[in-house]
Amino acid sequence: MPEGSRPAHQPRHPGSSRRRGRTVPKGRQVFPSAQNDVRALLGDAPRRRDLLIEFLHLIQDEYGHISANHLMALADEMKMAQAEVYEVATFYAHFDVVKEGETPPPVVTVRVCDSLSCTLNGAEKVAADLKASVGADVRIVRAPCQGRCHTGPAAEIGHHFIDHADAATVCAAIDAHKHEPEIPPYKDLDAYRADGGYRTLQRVLSGTLTRDQVIDIVDKAGLRGCGGAGFPTARKWKSVLGETGPRLMAVNADEGEPGTFKDRHFLETDPHRVLEGMLIAARVVEAADIYFYIRDEYPAAREILTRELAGLRATGLLGSTRVHLRRGAGAYICGDESAMIESIEGKRGLPRHKPPLPFQVGIFGRPTLINNTETLYWIRDLIERGPEWWTGNGRNGRKGLHVYSVSGRVADPGVKIAPAGVTVRELIDEFCGGMLPGHGFKAYVPGGPSSGILPASMGDIPLDFGTLEAHGSFIGSAAVVILSDKDDMKEAALNMMRFFRDESCGQCTPCRVGTEKAVKLMVGRWDEKLLAELSSAMRDASICGLGQAAPNCVTLTMKHFPAEVGIVK
Repeated sequence: MPEGSRPAHQPRHPGSSRRRGRTVPKGRQVFPSAQNDVRALLGDAPRRRDLLIEFLHLIQDEYGHISANHLMALADEMKMAQAEVYEVATFYAHFDVVKEGETPPPVVTVRVCDSLSCTLNGAEKVAADLKASVGADVRIVRAPCQGRCHTGPAAEIGHHFIDHADAATVCAAIDAHKHEPEIPPYKDLDAYRADGGYRTLQRVLSGTLTRDQVIDIVDKAGLRGCGGAGFPTARKWKSVLGETGPRLMAVNADEGEPGTFKDRHFLETDPHRVLEGMLIAARVVEAADIYFYIRDEYPAAREILTRELAGLRATGLLGSTRVHLRRGAGAYICGDESAMIESIEGKRGLPRHKPPLPFQVGIFGRPTLINNTETLYWIRDLIERGPEWWTGNGRNGRKGLHVYSVSGRVADPGVKIAPAGVTVRELIDEFCGGMLPGHGFKAYVPGGPSSGILPASMGDIPLDFGTLEAHGSFIGSAAVVILSDKDDMKEAALNMMRFFRDESCGQCTPCRVGTEKAVKLMVGRWDEKLLAELSSAMRDASICGLGQAAPNCVTLTMKHFPAEVGIVK
């Protein structure tokens, strides 16, 4: 009854002049059944904020999606605001968050890679054929690079990957209920130790080999970070040591640049060489905790690391060092070291403004050493063979070795360990068995989409740090994609820009809006002046390397292949 219509004789309830107190907390309520589900999955794990993404993975893996009820229950269990948990869960592509009233996705999801190398090998046809073949109980989605560029087109069912995929092989895997990763043969702990493994680490731990000696060896060799930036490794170690402890370490195994798969190769074949390098580096900078961040697209490598780290712990080789294996969730941006730090802390992977740099203020605000998988892979060899061995390799005036991930129109794609400074022509002819029959060398991507497309006429430039910058490109992670005279440069550039559009974290307007506008402008005939202005704005104003480097696939294509994009010179 409305307040004004109360009969005069009806007494007011005692205390009714005040608003009645709530019988339940304000906001959405947690369902006991969902709370029990979440508690069973989390078990005895500490309810720390930095484990939020790991807990979201537990729910996603168990149910195939994350319901609103489970999201609320997790927020309650973590003593976090529901909005905080929701924003993290919806940031990462591999979490299927189902809102209230929405229908959960089908039980089976097939992700078909649509990045450049897989597209060259027929990924579009695979996706189309699958959509026409499967029923409503299977979902087909386009996915960015899965790190299997040399065996594309690649498809993923759950955590099971199919190389050289077609509709028939994927449907057969679905019918066979193959959802788990296949673990490839690799050198385990016993085999690695039988081959002299961990003797160098033991020399470092015992003091036979001092910290200064290790740094001096790495410095004389001139080893540089192999994740893309190419920062001198010894200088980075010294910078971390210059900061007041306690210090931390992170291993960046989140190689998401399309065309890159070298880190997966090392982790799935010789993981202990990476782990030994990691433990040596941690000892050098006195880091008691190591956070190993590995992309979600590498479930086999993650399983291998889980097994082998347990073995290391049992043998006592880890000592007091604690290694925390952290799992990405489908965000390319987390390859940026500051975005990776945010993700390790259980947050959205948004790049930080710099300075301060991670060696000053890193994980949990502590000085943090961040090394790439490949960088750590070389540490044992450098120490045992000496810097002269490393500098004795190289071509065209360059020194050292480089690991190239080669895919595209070559006869023998794959991981190629070659002298630093090898040219792309030498790489094709000497290491990749030449071009595919019927294909002529037309162009190449020297370091993933961020490096743009260069013509075959520039195929004699050494592929190393500092050699391509004068031409508006760079080697980056050495993700080399070979294009032929049968490929459309406009479509290749558009494919790469679509990747950047989809993977932009959205934090800054120049990148978020710029990549979207660039895709629209690149679909038709290219407006050279407008695209150049847009590219300049993105380079100058974007926060991180994604927005700063994304325009390379536009500007270099306009420069070297103007006719193919409708530009008349």
